[in-house]
Amino acid sequence: MKALVYTAPNRIALREEPDPVAADGEVVLRIDAVGICGSDMHAYHGHDPRRNPPLIMGHELAGTIVGGPEAGRRVTANPLVHCGTCDYCVQGRNNLCSNRSMIGMNRPGAYAELMAIPQRCLVAIPQDMPVRAAALTEPAATALHAMLLAQRALQRPLPEVCSLVLGGGAIGLLAALLLRSYGSRVTLAETNPLRRASAERHAGCATFDPRERQAEKNGFGLVIDAVGSKTTRSQALAAVRPGGAVLHIGLQDWASEIDMRKLTLDEITLIGTYTYTTADMRATVDALYRGAFGDLDWVEERALGDGAQAFADLDGGRTASAKIVLRPG
Repeated sequence: MKALVYTAPNRIALREEPDPVAADGEVVLRIDAVGICGSDMHAYHGHDPRRNPPLIMGHELAGTIVGGPEAGRRVTANPLVHCGTCDYCVQGRNNLCSNRSMIGMNRPGAYAELMAIPQRCLVAIPQDMPVRAAALTEPAATALHAMLLAQRALQRPLPEVCSLVLGGGAIGLLAALLLRSYGSRVTLAETNPLRRASAERHAGCATFDPRERQAEKNGFGLVIDAVGSKTTRSQALAAVRPGGAVLHIGLQDWASEIDMRKLTLDEITLIGTYTYTTADMRATVDALYRGAFGDLDWVEERALGDGAQAFADLDGGRTASAKIVLRPG
């Protein structure tokens, strides 16, 4: 099969790889579409010690089952391979599974024509669901999971809350789209002018360049850090109003200091939010199918063979799209 392989920092190449063989309890999927994630870009730069070359990355997927009694059924998948037996899995919080692994990290991913995955990770989709929408289930579920945590922490419902999203990548834009669908007033901070224009057009939110001006101090009930750098963490704490909440999704930097004095004196709720549960993914499939995230016209599709150029374009900020989806077929 053809696969896009991460071979060294800043190098990714299309090459022939052996077809996957399904182990017990697994199925083989023909990959119909797979998105390029920010975490894949992080690994592409050699900044993720969990993803070591040579590696087939890719975990945002839509595919079709090959072989067996369900051959031909279209699905998406939870790329977090959970054990199903630990306390977190039993509680329905399998994103925190004590024994989890992940496709595209600990095992071959979806930047390929074929991929093997445990059957328990499959997530059903409507069989007429557009492949672009199905491939966005994973990143959209990350945004939905974060919104569920925010709603538990906020004292007022989201339509009454002014929200700030830091970062106009896929997670930031999907979060903004979901917030708008909930009725929240949204402002988005993004350094790339192409992405600011895309967010204004597709999410209908106000935008600004954080290099040119700062967000209003104490101006937002909810702040979402979809970047996760030392700078954006400081910006998030400065922008959140007393009694508000900061959702930390991005993982660009491994560690940094935050304003613990403000966190304490203003009773800020700081929430770390990691991926999604399988229940979140099922809810996201329904939300995408109903159009809660809009028409997805901002998503760009390219052939798998153009994957190396897609990584380079994303790295260089040469595309307005916050998400490039690769099509192996």
